Amino acid sequence: MNDGSHATGPEDDLGAMNPPAPDGCFHCGLPLPTQVSWRARVDGAERAMCCPGCAAAAQAIVDAGCADYYATRSGYGATVDSGDAPGLALYDTAGNSGEGSFTVEGIRCAACVWLIERHIDALPGVIESLLNVSSERLQVRWDPAACKVSDILRALRAIGYTAYPYDSKRHGEQLERARRKLFRQLFVAGLSMMQVMMYAVPVYLADDGTMDADMAALMGWASFVLTLPALLYSALPFFSGAWRDLRRGLPGMDVPVALGIAAAFIGSTVALVHGAGEVWFDSITMFIFLLLGSRYLELTARRRAARALETLQEGMPASAARMPGYPAARGTELVAAARLRPGDVVLVAAGQAAPADGVILEGETEADLSLLTGESKTRRLALGDLLPGGAVNVAQAVVMRVEAAARDSTLALLVRLVDKAGQGKPALALWADRVAAWSVAALLVLTVVVFAAWQLIDPARAWPAAIAVLVVTCPCALSLATPTALAAATDRLLRRGVLAVQPHALETLERATHVVFDKTGTLTLGRPVVRDTRSFNGIAPGTALATAAALEAGSAHPLAQAIRNAASAPTVDADNTGYTVGQGIEGSIAGERYRLGSAAFVGALVERRTPVAPDSEGSAVWLGRQGAWLARFDIADALRPEALDVVRRFEAAGKTVVLLSGDESRAAQQVATRLGIRLAAGDQLPQQKLDFVRELQAQGATVAMVGDGINDAAVLRGADVSFALGGGAALAQLHADCVLLGDSLLPLCEAADTARRTSRIIRQNLAWASIYNLCAIPLAATGLLSPWLSGAGMAASSAVVVLNALRLRK
Repeated sequence: MNDGSHATGPEDDLGAMNPPAPDGCFHCGLPLPTQVSWRARVDGAERAMCCPGCAAAAQAIVDAGCADYYATRSGYGATVDSGDAPGLALYDTAGNSGEGSFTVEGIRCAACVWLIERHIDALPGVIESLLNVSSERLQVRWDPAACKVSDILRALRAIGYTAYPYDSKRHGEQLERARRKLFRQLFVAGLSMMQVMMYAVPVYLADDGTMDADMAALMGWASFVLTLPALLYSALPFFSGAWRDLRRGLPGMDVPVALGIAAAFIGSTVALVHGAGEVWFDSITMFIFLLLGSRYLELTARRRAARALETLQEGMPASAARMPGYPAARGTELVAAARLRPGDVVLVAAGQAAPADGVILEGETEADLSLLTGESKTRRLALGDLLPGGAVNVAQAVVMRVEAAARDSTLALLVRLVDKAGQGKPALALWADRVAAWSVAALLVLTVVVFAAWQLIDPARAWPAAIAVLVVTCPCALSLATPTALAAATDRLLRRGVLAVQPHALETLERATHVVFDKTGTLTLGRPVVRDTRSFNGIAPGTALATAAALEAGSAHPLAQAIRNAASAPTVDADNTGYTVGQGIEGSIAGERYRLGSAAFVGALVERRTPVAPDSEGSAVWLGRQGAWLARFDIADALRPEALDVVRRFEAAGKTVVLLSGDESRAAQQVATRLGIRLAAGDQLPQQKLDFVRELQAQGATVAMVGDGINDAAVLRGADVSFALGGGAALAQLHADCVLLGDSLLPLCEAADTARRTSRIIRQNLAWASIYNLCAIPLAATGLLSPWLSGAGMAASSAVVVLNALRLRK
């Protein structure tokens, strides 16, 4: 690939690469800011850059003697930001559209969620903010005239949180850095714990006085020294988090943990210096190790939850080979995919992903749509077919005309839906957040009360009891119970072709009593097919189909398409054809006049009564010539092959299945009979469908609606939970709570199964966290639970919750 000072690049099979357009950043290709810009000297010329990060990266490449990179690259470099506070204004130069997603580092608990949402909501111009503690993602809607991206980032930094606009690669790298650091801290804590235990165990075993005081003191000081690495390095996340919480005036979950560790260490040190009392260095190191272990599991769960969106975003190409002179010239230029506009012509080479939705102008190929629909098979595409953005061209290069900007491509829309899917909170999560946010303050008050009570009863036991209460009742498990389960369930469903857009979807689907299906395009394929051919007067069915296909050769009518699809390759030609609106078509074949259409229209030519034949389940199309009826074609919308299995599985789960259709009642009832659906209604206009669902809801039903997402918008919104088949570009028209990404209903059963399992696991987690706290608090307050057991119990409760939630991924 060439830079701005070189000639056209090497030829490929459909075009040649030209230099990048001059109006974008030379390093990353994104638009240049309007008021401020940066430059770097590359190949003897000053090149414009969009930010100091790109300028620094470009200069570093040149200084390292690698300037040839810009002459040979096949795509733009990654975007770079400076990372400093003034650089936050860079984010205002583009994309400040009023809605965005941000990565927030340093989130620990529900108190963090409460503080961040309240602080951001208070900013002028902010409409709504939602933070997902599991994925560390903040979704914000704001008024661009009153608020900027930099305002949001500065507000977050002001309360101690590092944040930046969400980028899947950067977010993944940040999670990986955090994982490595946490692993090092966990390793140090584990090593300290094992070494301290070597000195603590002999002291416990010699409680009968067989160990002299000097040896016991030596063991104690050795434990003190070995505890310091765990305290000063491994426990840093707890102390820094607690200090941040105290500075902003809102105690989070790190506060009781840090207080417990500090109190146990100070008490142990005082006892060691005075030579009297208990020391808990072994408990301290064990507590730090176990708590870090549970946090390591939690971070692993977050990383897995972020992987689905990361995979989708990696499927979006950063650059495209635009052909500005097509069709007169075949040359191409490298441009950022974000700059593509409808009407642009681009070259998509073999092995590359389509940068936007487009129609193929030249060539034919096969496309891998697995990222978009979950289908494992490639799809053959030819001239005039739609190549959706994000689909991988796996066969040969094609030229396509862009139909929608890259940000509106099928994959981009899907990414935004996935991004939105993790932001809201279902009712159970909101309840857990409220409980956890207040429980920390209640815990601190309880600790003071327990300490004061034991000072009156037995002062020697006051300090251990207070430490045990601080440690054992930290509501980590309660806060993690719902988000970890939802993250695991969302990841599982996305890998199986189901996107849960709204947070309540799984919870409501589990409670649904009625599942209402649309007919056309949902239970059926949405396109008519010839289901039966009945021939008369000795003509073969194949010959009748070929004759009908010849008459319909130039018609765009859906029934004509069905006949042409059912016929073999054309063997005859029709001429002098004429179409009579609403009745049929007439034409000549081999000098003989034929008619195809309604019985009355064909009967006027045949001049005989129609043959006796069973009633058609769909539309009956007749074929005849002068003096003879030749055939009747029964055309109907074909059922999806999996429809019967889906209906039976829902009925086996105890849910009532209903069929609603805008088609005539007879056709709707025929489909219902074939699928075993007892309640069906046809001739339903959109408003009537909505009224039907509302009547069910008024009777106490919880309704799940399944439709095609285009003409069922009203009833999809009106149902308690809704599913839409969202193949291809139709994603832009969806109004449902969940999207079935492929062209099958089977993922709907997967969603129902996952909803049932998710609901069960969330309730298990909440029950475990609540029962644990209810049992542990009295034991710790009455002195029956030692500090080390308290630490083990609290860490174990968090680990149990996370591990239980991760079962959903299997």
